[in-house]
Amino acid sequence: MEKNKAEQVIKILTEALPYIQKFSKKICVVKYGGAAMVESDLKNSFARDVALMKQVGINVVVVHGGGPQIDNQLSKVGIKRNFIDGIRVTDEKTIEVVSNTLNDLVNKEIVGLINNNGGNSIGLAKNNSGLIKVKKYISGKTNFGYVGEIIDVDANYLYELMNSNYIPVIAPLGFDENNNIYNINADSAASAIASHLSAEKLIFLTDQTGVLNKEEKLISSLNFSEIEKLINTNVITGGMLPKIKACLNSIEKNVKMAHIVDGRIQHSVLLEIFTNEGIGTLVKKWPSV
Repeated sequence: MEKNKAEQVIKILTEALPYIQKFSKKICVVKYGGAAMVESDLKNSFARDVALMKQVGINVVVVHGGGPQIDNQLSKVGIKRNFIDGIRVTDEKTIEVVSNTLNDLVNKEIVGLINNNGGNSIGLAKNNSGLIKVKKYISGKTNFGYVGEIIDVDANYLYELMNSNYIPVIAPLGFDENNNIYNINADSAASAIASHLSAEKLIFLTDQTGVLNKEEKLISSLNFSEIEKLINTNVITGGMLPKIKACLNSIEKNVKMAHIVDGRIQHSVLLEIFTNEGIGTLVKKWPSV
């Protein structure tokens, strides 16, 4: 190895060491979605990141989406995608396609990628009816069908898996008291799971740099009062708004810190956690002292 490259590697390792020590045995929930789930290089770099985090003592839980894959499978069977206020209307035929796609295609692929990159992951989807308990989501007079609102998460089961050296990979599916299966918003699922686990960190992988200011420049850190101002002045809008709200909700319910990170960058999770600058937006309750 050339001297300059060797020195660079040593610098990276020494910078990462305090963070490895700080987060050892802590829980980190990662919401996996966007380009990181589609492009081959990004999929493999994410899998390596997760395997490495577990190897250095961080308990990682992956919660994934699957919107594009679901849309593709619905198209194949002639079912039109239907969204109202950003929520997928999920009738009986649609929930069958949604659950099969998340279980048979998306979840299994992620588990395989992590395991092929040195991890020890386990898929949790249709086969775990006791993990995420939901009730039917109701909003106004609209019938969204089999869309669930989370009422409980079996945190003890997830603790058991992590203590047995597994990396849980969770599909956004829940079950009601009659064992009916429901589709859940993946951001909401990640937030609820992180809260029930009292996670140290919740990380959202997105197709955006992070939260941007009026000048379109990245804001590296935000607290609750700053976020409120940005929402009220329409700086935070569109698809970033539900992610920010999921961050706020999780921090209100036991999560220490949340991050919004650009999943289009290889090894983005490691860069956010193990470097001084990070690469995304850190969300916390109070300003730094």
